[in-house]
Amino acid sequence: MSWAILVAAGLLEVVWAIGLKYTDGFTRFWPTVGTASAMLLSVWLLGIAMKTLPVGTAYAVWVGIGAIGTAIFGIILFAESANAGRLLSLLLIFAGIVGLKLSTPL
Repeated sequence: MSWAILVAAGLLEVVWAIGLKYTDGFTRFWPTVGTASAMLLSVWLLGIAMKTLPVGTAYAVWVGIGAIGTAIFGIILFAESANAGRLLSLLLIFAGIVGLKLSTPL
């Protein structure tokens, strides 16, 4: 269950990271409210997952999910670069997440 909670926390990190773009420097009310809510929920879920998962593993996976998801949505929504080097780097982050999952008991 901790892993499912951690994945949810990571997905919410993507939501708030992308949401930051829509807040326009925290000048737009509803995008700011949504972004702040996603931030709080993401960190809260991360804290719950850390009750049973090692802190280093949980934090690295949370950040990794956030980094991969945010980069992918940046490519889709904001026409950011999708060159081979960038995609390979995202694949390496994903490999690191899988490696942490496979090497962590629970």
